[in-house]
Amino acid sequence: MQTKSDRLKALPPYLFAEIDRKKKAAVAAGRPVIHLGIGDPDTPTPDFIIKAAQAAVADPATHQYALDRGDAAFRKTIAAWHRKRFGVALDPETEILPAQGSKETLSHLPLAVMNPGDAGLVPDPGYPVYASSIAFAGGEVVRFPITADRGYLPDLRALKAKDLRKVKLIYLNYPNNPTAASATPAFYEEAVAWARARRIVVAQDAAYSEVYFEEPPPSILQAPGAKDVAVEFYSCSKTFNMTGWRVGWVAGNAAVIESLVQLKSNMDNGVFTAMQRAGAAALEGYDRPEVHALRAMYRRRRDCLVEALTAAGLEVNRPQATFYVWIRCPGGLDSRTFADRLLAEADIVATPGIGYGPHGEGYIRMALTVPEAKLQEAAARIKRLRF
Repeated sequence: MQTKSDRLKALPPYLFAEIDRKKKAAVAAGRPVIHLGIGDPDTPTPDFIIKAAQAAVADPATHQYALDRGDAAFRKTIAAWHRKRFGVALDPETEILPAQGSKETLSHLPLAVMNPGDAGLVPDPGYPVYASSIAFAGGEVVRFPITADRGYLPDLRALKAKDLRKVKLIYLNYPNNPTAASATPAFYEEAVAWARARRIVVAQDAAYSEVYFEEPPPSILQAPGAKDVAVEFYSCSKTFNMTGWRVGWVAGNAAVIESLVQLKSNMDNGVFTAMQRAGAAALEGYDRPEVHALRAMYRRRRDCLVEALTAAGLEVNRPQATFYVWIRCPGGLDSRTFADRLLAEADIVATPGIGYGPHGEGYIRMALTVPEAKLQEAAARIKRLRF
């Protein structure tokens, strides 16, 4: 009996599942593990969102299937938020689609816009789901490098020299996971013009858009002509500590949104309406002190870890946004060896950069999802090691 498709056999083990397995084994052995691997917030969802969800769950009107396009009130709230935050006008009926977090629609997008044999461009290093989603759709994965010397922005001029006739989709991700870099309005304008000239769909993953430390990141939808080619993916997970709630949305090009609606109507029955109401409450409370406090907490943690790791002798990329820190491996170690040594010798879980693609080699990623005292303890443990 066949129990696994060739699609699954072709994929490497999911990076975060493998890290979680190693962490659980160490914890089961009674070791004092500090988990800086997966980016899952460690503090609770703000109470005003919980109360809105409780009221919504108690309302019988939320107990039936959600509509394919999602709750109209939630879509209107999303449109109002985009107008206030970015000055971008979106049609709630045709240019916004609620989703079960951003990962769901990011991973379904190639099925909606690509045919088998088409190609999709993915950043290297980059979130592994981009490549696996293209592969699942029968597409060819074409990686493009993002490197420190360019601020982790792709060189679109270099891409012009490639044969892109089969390319139908490009993934971007800013603020970036894993490097924590941010994009500029000028880059988005260049990317939109590049994609329009080639009729390529741009999928900009903005899951970390609101976890920033100095300047608020821009939206690709602010670029002239963006809605001709681009869709942007958002999530309540990081901004509001709602990773388990699975609430997000995609906004932008109406034709791509329509394709996703058609795909999703054949694959699921929408986001639980009570969760959409909770998402609306979150966006309506975006300026509340509780939300500002979360951003301030991550800023303190960033400063704490960057300073401590620098003092320990490591080369650290100072994050502009996200709750990740991108760290060069010391002593010429490869990323898996460094990550394995951190776990074996210091009881620290970190993510090896090679898991994000070949250009992630030589780096590890740490998440700011533990209290400052544990971040300081992690750095102290690293300082005692010899590389």
